[in-house]
Amino acid sequence: MHIRTIVLAAIGGLLATAALAHEFWLEAPRFRLQPGETVNVHTLIGADFKGEPWTTKATKIQRLIRFSPTRTDSADLTPQNPTETDTFRTGFTFAQPGTHVVLLRSTNSFIELPADQFTAYLREEGLDYALKLRQENEEMAKPGRETYRRCAKTLIQVGEAAATAAATDSACRHIYGLPLELVPEQNPYRLAADKALTVRVLRAGRPAFGAAVQVWQRQPGGLPTTHYNTRANQNGRILLRLSGPGPYLLAAVDMSVAPAKLRARADWQSTWASLTFAGPAAALRIPAKH
Repeated sequence: MHIRTIVLAAIGGLLATAALAHEFWLEAPRFRLQPGETVNVHTLIGADFKGEPWTTKATKIQRLIRFSPTRTDSADLTPQNPTETDTFRTGFTFAQPGTHVVLLRSTNSFIELPADQFTAYLREEGLDYALKLRQENEEMAKPGRETYRRCAKTLIQVGEAAATAAATDSACRHIYGLPLELVPEQNPYRLAADKALTVRVLRAGRPAFGAAVQVWQRQPGGLPTTHYNTRANQNGRILLRLSGPGPYLLAAVDMSVAPAKLRARADWQSTWASLTFAGPAAALRIPAKH
């Protein structure tokens, strides 16, 4: 093999690692809308809460649904029997006041990385379980054959939260059965500034004890985005303090041994989950000058 080919292959592997490790999330042009507005909910991938378009391929979508506050006018844009050339739509109409949820689950994708790159990736993402198994099974020199999938949710407030009934919070606090899911226990659009928000991390519907969660908060006025890591407690909960208007991005990743039906192509299955929302409306207000 020519040196140029080797170098290009190595660069491609590094880029693949970076692309895989980047977060994936959903984001509308605005997190607060008026009843009746139609907007495209963007699918984004990137680092530090700065995203680029993810894909347009309909075959990458397993589930794409908007759930309304009372579940009476939900909309399903999941592509039906797509071909490789089909694209998917993300334009939803938000008619009903309250907090809506848009949810996306991707199909499986596959990647194989050289052993050293796979090890670096596991360490960077804090995937200690997979790293430990590779060490115990003396597989550290083996390439990392992985299948990965993405599970993203975004919360969009339609109308003023204070003017809507508490019953319209049910959609944002509902569990939707994703393999890895971030579930808020309060509606962030109803919280006052600096109040706490608890979020459950669920793996296959069960509390994901010790799961690492990354939290980003965009700052107003062009200030740098803040970022920190936290871990779920024994009940799978994390505690956040919403100190500004946001928006916020929460992200978690889980890796386990690939299921038997995928073992011909992959040894590991990773699942990437995210949740986006804006902060309390009170944090948007500018104090009057006296």
